[in-house]
Amino acid sequence: MRANLHIATILVVLLMHGKLHNTSVDGGELSGDYSKLSGIIIPGFASTQLRAWSFLDCPYSPLDFNPLDLVWLDTTKLLSAVNCWLKCMLLDPYNQTDHPECKSRPDSGLSAITELDPGYITGPLSSVWKDWVKWCIEFGIEPNAIIAVPYDWRLSPSMLEERDLYFHRLKLTFETALKLRGGPSIVFAHSLGNHVFRYFLEWLKLEIAPKHYNQWLDEHIHAYFAVGAPLLGAIETVKATFFGNTFGLPVSEGTARLMFNSFASSLWMMPFSKYCRADNSYCRHFAGGFRKGHHTYHCEEKEFHLNYSGWPTNIVNIEIPFRGFDSYPSVTELAQTNLSSMECGLPTQLSFSAREISDGTLFKAIEDYESDSKRLLYQLKKSYHDDPVLNPLTPWDRPPIKNVFCIYGIDSRTEVGYYFAPSGKSYPDNWITTDIIYELEGSLYSRSGNLVEGNPGAASGDDTVPYNSLSLCKNWLGPKVNITRAPQSEHDGSDVQVDLNVEHQHEDDIVPNMTRSPRVKYITYYEDSESILGRRTAVWELDKANHRNIVRSPALMRELWLQMWHDIHPSAKSKFVTKAKRGPLRDEDCYWDYGKARCSWPDYCEYRYLFGDVHLGQSCRLKNSSADALLNYL
Repeated sequence: MRANLHIATILVVLLMHGKLHNTSVDGGELSGDYSKLSGIIIPGFASTQLRAWSFLDCPYSPLDFNPLDLVWLDTTKLLSAVNCWLKCMLLDPYNQTDHPECKSRPDSGLSAITELDPGYITGPLSSVWKDWVKWCIEFGIEPNAIIAVPYDWRLSPSMLEERDLYFHRLKLTFETALKLRGGPSIVFAHSLGNHVFRYFLEWLKLEIAPKHYNQWLDEHIHAYFAVGAPLLGAIETVKATFFGNTFGLPVSEGTARLMFNSFASSLWMMPFSKYCRADNSYCRHFAGGFRKGHHTYHCEEKEFHLNYSGWPTNIVNIEIPFRGFDSYPSVTELAQTNLSSMECGLPTQLSFSAREISDGTLFKAIEDYESDSKRLLYQLKKSYHDDPVLNPLTPWDRPPIKNVFCIYGIDSRTEVGYYFAPSGKSYPDNWITTDIIYELEGSLYSRSGNLVEGNPGAASGDDTVPYNSLSLCKNWLGPKVNITRAPQSEHDGSDVQVDLNVEHQHEDDIVPNMTRSPRVKYITYYEDSESILGRRTAVWELDKANHRNIVRSPALMRELWLQMWHDIHPSAKSKFVTKAKRGPLRDEDCYWDYGKARCSWPDYCEYRYLFGDVHLGQSCRLKNSSADALLNYL
């Protein structure tokens, strides 16, 4: 799951060269306390390069693997020597060690997250952060102000620490950034990177004395931007477990499944119930019980009184053919409610909620049909249920960070449920999909287009993560919320809607009573009206923003830029930047209006030809500097 230009907007203003005291505008040039801030980037799943750390001779192929050769992602070697490539990608499914003939490790630095497969053709197709780095260079950001913290996205959280000391090194990264630049960092995490950051915060509790924990966070982290965070897991993880995820690569689903299921991280984003929690390792640690027992898993009464574990529908539905009661005892034990149909020799449908996936009930039920069930149950228990720091398959609470921004896309068609059946073939092709349930703009549909009963949310998800998982962070908002809906594009304020001091009940969704123009994409902002002293929370919903491409949204880059500019400016009067209007901020935002035969936004843009311009739009440029334009948003 990719991230690209997104954090650029945060750091464009924050990390520029400047003076070390008050922020001001002097002669159109920006100046201020930018040099003290750093940006820490935690990429998402499969968004870090992996390089070989072995010599591997590939028979029948002119291409071999040598130390430091690209593994993830080298499409040339994937196409010419797929078996060799798989050896460098696969991990032992039980102990997560490397293949005996080849090992891979994550690359380091910004180069690890810019392009996964550099090249004239493959580079743009696999670009992750490259354009963002170009953006930062254009605005004069110092190289040491941007810090990437890539990780081996194949590993479970405990193995990240055990094998690579990843969380120790992440802590040192924050401390080094503070010492080097003199100020706190901005954390930007996308998709799985949010789970990594959550685990780090819990791990940190066991490394720092309790009375110093919040102080450490306040000193080292200014803001946390959670983008596309699967706070209750992601449905696509289930599909990848049963069928694999090709990532658009030229490999079969069976091969992709073999690879995906060898990673312990394949379970990290499994869907789970919003009503079930584990005990607090932090409390047990200081009670003397840390590492001596396992998490106590308990569910609220709502889990058993309400359907679907807080999800729109049952996530997995499996049709089991009848073969006699003694043939598959694991199934018959779990299908007691369907015995009447089994007695008649009819197929039985077993349905599984998010809780029954995360606690292993699903995999126990199908272990006679699924040869990989034992491995899945082993990893689920070892790497997640019995993790000494945190059971990641439990709901999130608001991180104890001063400024938290939760950002995600809505109203795209998103998968929320599956119907599977045994195919009669051997692993890894032993399942077929008979139907898929989608959510779309407040309704549930089957693959054939029929309406389906369930508990759909007020909106749908971002094409990858369902709405209920993305929007859990609305629980982090205070008791009163200000809601603003504005167009994503530049606007004069005529289509901005505001609703102030909306009552917010914990665990209830906030649904704005606002209109929409069918041809306009909006951003809906939910911002604390009342919050804990020293804490600020905001949730931004972007219409039709795709999970993988949300970080490339120019509108989102603009909003992050404006918000952080507002935060550091001494003349700012409100907690959040105004949404009253949005004009062009860069020359690239100006364009030629052919209908009026002039540059658009004449109050901001003018026609100014420079040598090398090849079309009229290129010659439309800002009348004044970006610094002057930013003063309109204080």
